[in-house]
Amino acid sequence: MISLTESAAQKVKTLAAEEPGSVLRLAVEGGGCSGFQYAIGFDSGSDPGDLTLESHGVRVVVDPVSLPYLEGSVVDYKDGLIGAGFSFDNPNVAATCGCNSSFQAKDGIEGPYSPKPGNGCA
Repeated sequence: MISLTESAAQKVKTLAAEEPGSVLRLAVEGGGCSGFQYAIGFDSGSDPGDLTLESHGVRVVVDPVSLPYLEGSVVDYKDGLIGAGFSFDNPNVAATCGCNSSFQAKDGIEGPYSPKPGNGCA
């Protein structure tokens, strides 16, 4: 399960007021200083195979490629003078960069970005 804190849900609702009919899409992409980075934004709806869930009144979609890396995550929003923004508390993370937007997945996370047996050689 993936969830939003009340603070994150309230911020998403405020931002979504400018984009009616949209859903919050959470994803993982290759890149960043630790190997993976989070992607968060609005989408017009879900695609076939997406996980769709609701958290504090916000409809959230996650693609099947990103799901193994985000499973069990809690998305929070902090509003302050330093470091305002969304953050992920992700149990699948072995290490993060200082900004918490890039991460390295734990060994054993089974997903398409996971290391393959044989060191990736065919």
